[in-house]
Amino acid sequence: MKYLKFILLGAFFGIILAKAEIISWFRIIEMFRFESFHMFGVIGSAVMLGIVAVRVLKLQPDYEQKFHFNKYKSGWKNYLFGGIIFGLGWAMTGACPGPMFINAGAGYGMFFIAILAAMAGTFTYGVLMKRLPH
Repeated sequence: MKYLKFILLGAFFGIILAKAEIISWFRIIEMFRFESFHMFGVIGSAVMLGIVAVRVLKLQPDYEQKFHFNKYKSGWKNYLFGGIIFGLGWAMTGACPGPMFINAGAGYGMFFIAILAAMAGTFTYGVLMKRLPH
C-alpha cells in the first residue's frame, strides 16, 4: 500500500505519454526521418527541464549527501558508442525504454520481447562493467 502513490503517478505519466503520442512508433519514425518537430520538441523540453532540475538540486546546501550524481570523467568516445547502441535499439524497436512498458501495457505484445532484450543488455552490462572503460 505504501507504493500506491508511485503506481498511480506512473500510470498517470503513462497516460500522458500515450495521449501526447510520445509512444507512437509513427512519431518516432517521423523524428528519425526529420519529418516532424513533435518529438524533438518533447526531448528538447525534457533536456531543458533536466538541466534546470539539476541546477536547483545543486543549490541545496548538502546536495552531495542527499543526491548522488555521476562523477565519472569518461571521454566523448564512450558517449558516442553508448549513444549509437541506444539509438540502434530505439530505431529497431520504435521506442525508448520508458515507452516500451507503456506500449506493452497498451496491448502491443511485441514490446515484451523488447523489454526482455533490454533487460538482457542491462544484465550483460552489469556483468562486464568492471572490464569496460569508464
